Amino acid sequence: MEYKKFDPVYVVRIDRGEEVMEQLKKFAEAEAIQTAKIEGLGAADHVEMGLYDVGKQAYESHTFDQPMEISQINGSITRAGGEPYFHLHINVCDEKQISYGGHLNACRISGTCELFVTVIDGCVGRQKDPKGTGLNVFQF
Repeated sequence: MEYKKFDPVYVVRIDRGEEVMEQLKKFAEAEAIQTAKIEGLGAADHVEMGLYDVGKQAYESHTFDQPMEISQINGSITRAGGEPYFHLHINVCDEKQISYGGHLNACRISGTCELFVTVIDGCVGRQKDPKGTGLNVFQF
């Protein structure tokens, strides 16, 4: 991974063989990012994504081990327990252009991943949803 800052935006490149969530955690810790918006694209050969079932309060996870285009990664960096907290969604497509999307759990890059991380001045935390969904929602 390499990145360069163009205040308030970081341009981030995640390289072949690197795992997106691991690299983003290293990046957010190194740059002490409190709150940010993430958007990007790329190519992957391993993707784990899920769908949260509010009724069951559980994620249903799906794994794809094949060449996939990442047509969109978007989401946020906030803080939970003093650590970076990532809430990212991903949209990928296979060789037939069939698209799949969901909550991003893991993604290994097969070519490159290009991300734009826009830092927001301030800190937004996370808390368990007081409405009982089981989700970690924004805490202002």
